[in-house]
Amino acid sequence: MSLVSLLDVPAPAKLNLFLHITGRRADGYHLLQSVFVLIDWADTLHFERRADGRLQRHDLGPALPADDLSLRAARLLQQRSGCSLGVDISVDKQVPWGAGMGGGSSDAATTLLALNRLWGLGWSRAQLLALAPQLGADVPFFVGGDNAFVEGIGEQLSPIEVPVQRFVVVKPQASLATAEIFAHPLLTRDTKLSILRGSLADTAFGRNDLQPPAEDRCPEVAQAARWLADRFGNSRMTGSGSAVFARMDTGTNASPSAIDLTDLPAGWVGRECRSLASHPLRAWAD
Repeated sequence: MSLVSLLDVPAPAKLNLFLHITGRRADGYHLLQSVFVLIDWADTLHFERRADGRLQRHDLGPALPADDLSLRAARLLQQRSGCSLGVDISVDKQVPWGAGMGGGSSDAATTLLALNRLWGLGWSRAQLLALAPQLGADVPFFVGGDNAFVEGIGEQLSPIEVPVQRFVVVKPQASLATAEIFAHPLLTRDTKLSILRGSLADTAFGRNDLQPPAEDRCPEVAQAARWLADRFGNSRMTGSGSAVFARMDTGTNASPSAIDLTDLPAGWVGRECRSLASHPLRAWAD
């Protein structure tokens, strides 16, 4: 029996344990090395099949852009597959945008994986990965389904095992536009290439090359980094910001005690998060 709906489908966020900019291609795209780790801060999407071919999105929380990445992903898959079916996508947006946590990219990847099932396409993961870079540099990671050492412009994925870790993630009120950070004169673009090894999955390794430009552009990023460092002894921005995280402890027996975030500055959001061993939809594509 064919599916008519897929409900409560997760789209988890990610953290960059480090992010090095190692060069720039002739077409202007920046080359990077990073470790991407999935966390349990997630959006929730609902998909209901349509027979008329229309693609529609419904916002269950904050209003999203009219043509967000979930709609763009649905349109791209529909066009490339030649599928005549449509979908209603309802989005419960929980991951903040402008945070460097990959929320929109994760929504796009979840849409590709879900519609592959809902429309009965039977596409392989490799076929979906071929579409992913057209939607954004972070989308291949979420389609890949594993924590990964990421290179190139985001499309070169080497799955790695990352020990279970707990983080406190804080998003200041301000958001950052990725293009502005990559164009900033303070951006380092020649960090030495690293060789994949166990230490690359340790938050003590490396740095985020985008953090100095982000702090110059948005003082709240530096404020959030200090706020976390004062409490947990470490902090680092994720992606192009403005969210900042601190590592708490590791291991499956980590203390479950809740972290008090009641003293966050007005307009900030924060959450205690745990890393995921793999994407919740990892088994949805071969």
